[in-house]
Amino acid sequence: MHQDYIKPDNWSIIETGFDSERVKASESLFSIGNGAMGQRANFEEDYTGETFQGSYIAGVYYPDKTRVGWWKNGYPEYFAKVLNAPNWIGIHVKINGIILDLATCKKVSEFKRELHMKKGWYQRSFQAVLQNDIEIRVRSTRFLSLDVDEIGAIRYEVTPLNDDATISFTPYVDSGITNEDTNWDDKFWDTLEVQHSGNCGLITARTMKTDFHVCTGMSSKCYLQGKELIILPEVTQKDTYLGLTYQAKVPKGNSYSMDKFGGYTVSLNHHKSAVTDAMTQVLAAASDIGFDTLLVQQEMAWEKIWKMADITIMGDVKAQQGIRFNIFQLNQTYLGRDARLNIGPKGFTGEKYGGSTYWDTEAYCLPFYMATKHQDVARNLLVYRYQHLDKAIENAKKLGFTNGAALYPMVTMNGEECHNEWEITFEEIHRNGAMVFAIYNYVRYTGDFEYIPEMGLEVMIAVARFWHQRATFSQVKKHYVILGVTGPNEYENNVNNNWYTNYLAKWCIQYCIEMLEKVKEGHGKDYERILGITKLTDSEIMDWTSVAEAMYFPYSKEHKVYLQQDGFLDKELISVENLDVSQRPINQKWSWDRILRSPYIKQADTLQGFYMFEDQFSKEELERHFDFYEPFTVHESSLSPCLHSIQAAILGRMDQAYTFYVRTSRLDLDDYNKEVEEGCHITSMAGTWLSIVEGFGGMRIKNDTLSFAPKIPKEWKAYSFKINFRNQIVNVHVTQDGATFYTESTKELSIYVDGKEIVVKHEIASV
Repeated sequence: MHQDYIKPDNWSIIETGFDSERVKASESLFSIGNGAMGQRANFEEDYTGETFQGSYIAGVYYPDKTRVGWWKNGYPEYFAKVLNAPNWIGIHVKINGIILDLATCKKVSEFKRELHMKKGWYQRSFQAVLQNDIEIRVRSTRFLSLDVDEIGAIRYEVTPLNDDATISFTPYVDSGITNEDTNWDDKFWDTLEVQHSGNCGLITARTMKTDFHVCTGMSSKCYLQGKELIILPEVTQKDTYLGLTYQAKVPKGNSYSMDKFGGYTVSLNHHKSAVTDAMTQVLAAASDIGFDTLLVQQEMAWEKIWKMADITIMGDVKAQQGIRFNIFQLNQTYLGRDARLNIGPKGFTGEKYGGSTYWDTEAYCLPFYMATKHQDVARNLLVYRYQHLDKAIENAKKLGFTNGAALYPMVTMNGEECHNEWEITFEEIHRNGAMVFAIYNYVRYTGDFEYIPEMGLEVMIAVARFWHQRATFSQVKKHYVILGVTGPNEYENNVNNNWYTNYLAKWCIQYCIEMLEKVKEGHGKDYERILGITKLTDSEIMDWTSVAEAMYFPYSKEHKVYLQQDGFLDKELISVENLDVSQRPINQKWSWDRILRSPYIKQADTLQGFYMFEDQFSKEELERHFDFYEPFTVHESSLSPCLHSIQAAILGRMDQAYTFYVRTSRLDLDDYNKEVEEGCHITSMAGTWLSIVEGFGGMRIKNDTLSFAPKIPKEWKAYSFKINFRNQIVNVHVTQDGATFYTESTKELSIYVDGKEIVVKHEIASV
């Protein structure tokens, strides 16, 4: 059973009723971010119940020393941990001397949380009876500014309901925080200075080892019934803490409120010696602008994002809520303004996986950013990997590869491999292919071929060199084989000839050779420059060609399918429908020994290849492979349901496509994998977008232009989305009766719909 406490709503995530068992899950679901920082939806006031406190700053990390029982050559020395940053949201609240704490209140009622996705704010309200029988109403509103991304704002309001009360607010900043996710319980932060002036408090700290300097700041104003109070705060200062207490006598029925501004200035963007002055200036500016104006600006900034990125669904509120939640979180996590940043699988919602960069970005996220923003945003994601090429070559060298071969990391913050499970670190090498596929995908969509001679070709050459060296010629098979790998299905480790990995290797080499010829013909100077850098020779290219042309692919003549890996048919092939529900999810119920011997597939593996290289296989081949592999797939990876939804739609199996869509879109909201309290699955949210645009909408690039094959689930009355294709906005609207298309400019655009060419104009074109 999955959870169902989130109320269906078109534009908001809503929880009603206080339940301590749900607190950590809701802290994930109601998280907020602005691309530069983010935080879980922790209570501002004290809470002594079970909670997972977390605030995070983009790009700031700590190299937590690897914890393994023995060392291996080439093994990463550390795991890059996203750091729980100093806490600025906290406000100790006392009513007649009693600390407000929902875990100790006599009664909590009217509890409600709302994350308003259209406007970009998070609000919480409740009534409570404290141990001293004072009854209060509380409302807090919080957002992280998109316009001024070093600042966030909180409005915290308390109203005594049954008596006059003396209420004190103590807003604080605290650098004495720890990570939930840590190998050795290291101290991650070194506090350098704690200081205050008037209503402002600042803590300057540095990260151990990586030496990021961060100033965490706050400033506050208090109001009684909306009128500002001038209160001289009482100061509490410790080594890693600063609190400023504001106390007032509040008549029954009157509201006592505080506007608190806070945030981070970081040495990524300022000189280390200047982060404190920068925070002082940011706080002063926010205070001058004021909470109300900042909130209006926030709503306008989100309106601009939604104008391009929104997907509307009519007739299915849960489906509508699901896709908007996914789009909202993707925009909270990454806005494309800084090529040094990337998209962590948990974004700003938790610490699992180190919060670093995975192959998910290239395989799943890139299309979302290409189509809903300017192509420069997607280009920045590719630039990020190009800037890490030297590190990728270094990673491969540590494993014994030579001649400039590159192995991109499974997990990284700075290009250096920092994943700590050998069967993934050394063996899940298909990630290398995702880097090249992303370049191919970007160029075919945007038409920006210039990226290839400028940066992309160097990446392709280094990856091709890796595949050439990683393949082994089998005298028995008379083909090249790739041994000892883990495919996307991590429920099979250390296998030989994973079909998807072998196919990627062949394709990467052939695509690189094709692009070398194209650059040679059209960009001679770049070609000579790249040959000079890489020392690439014709004989080396011939060696690559030999590997690609003689690559081995395991195949079953009986089933007429490519086998996921050598020996897949040796397994006891019991389908998932015959697996006792009490055994699910198997990753929480079974030993790894049992999982590895089972036929169960964590996520699309062979089908991942059929998704990426759809044009190279017939619909009949897809159908055979889908029917063979899906019954063994447990979908215990967040990246799995979206691809199955797309492929079910291709096959016209709309009921199945819809079921997979609901699962991917509400994976976190309904907590299908029973782990949302650890954080949301940000990168798979891009897969949810794909399941509508590529699955139901059938969007592809064919003949160098847009192509659609629209379908609609029977549960929906209509749906619509926009695509930014080569700086032309195309609107797509699909109903049960047909589809309409129009552009937002006067420039016409030829597209294909169900294989027929149509001209899309500013006026609506129906098909």
